[in-house]
Parts: sequence; C-alpha cells; structure tokens
Amino acid sequence: MQSKSTHQLKAGNLFHDIPRNLPEELLTRIASSPTMRIERIVSTGHITPDGEWYDQDADEWVMVLKGRARLGFDDGRSDLEMAPGDHVMIPAHCRHRVLWTSEDEPTIWLAVHYVAVDEAR
Repeated sequence: MQSKSTHQLKAGNLFHDIPRNLPEELLTRIASSPTMRIERIVSTGHITPDGEWYDQDADEWVMVLKGRARLGFDDGRSDLEMAPGDHVMIPAHCRHRVLWTSEDEPTIWLAVHYVAVDEAR
C-alpha cells in the first residue's frame, strides 16, 4: 500500500539557468528548514569586498561543482584553493572570505548551512 504524501517533489539541475552576465553572485535557495539551508551559489570573478568577512551563526559545508575558487580565513590558516569536487566544512563564526573565483567560467558552489544537532536541542 502506498501512502499519499502532501509534499511535492521538487527536481532541478544545478547547472541550468545560469545567466551569462552576473553583476553579483547568484544565490538560489534549494531547500531549507529552521536548522538547515541548501543553496546553489554562482560566481564569475566575484570576490568578497576588501575588509569584509563572512561570520555566520551556522556551520557551512561548501563544495565547488564547477570552476575554481580560493577562500581566505581570518585566523591565520592558509588560503584554500578549490576545484571541482573539493569541499570544506567551515565552523560557525570562522571568519572567511572569497579571495578569487574563475572569471572565464562560472564557479558553481553547493552550500549547506546547518546548526549542529547537539546545538539544535
């Protein structure tokens, strides 16, 4: 016996619907809940402006699906070069910034922002 769900299936392709000219990074929310957010981010030569840092309340796991990028961190650790398939888990309040992204092709990121289970209780 099949149960009927009230939820709709949502399907898509992370490599589709990417504009040729992006004056700013493109963020597309794929799914979210009170403790989690999944986003596709598209960058084409975009960087975090000088002097600005991401300092987020949630942990972030991010993966480069296409393109290349470099992340910098405020705590003295080495810059992180990222290519397709590379991923990193950035703890909450680890100040970081995007130092460089490919200019000749879009850099497509998949980001998961979440509150760790032990913190959500």
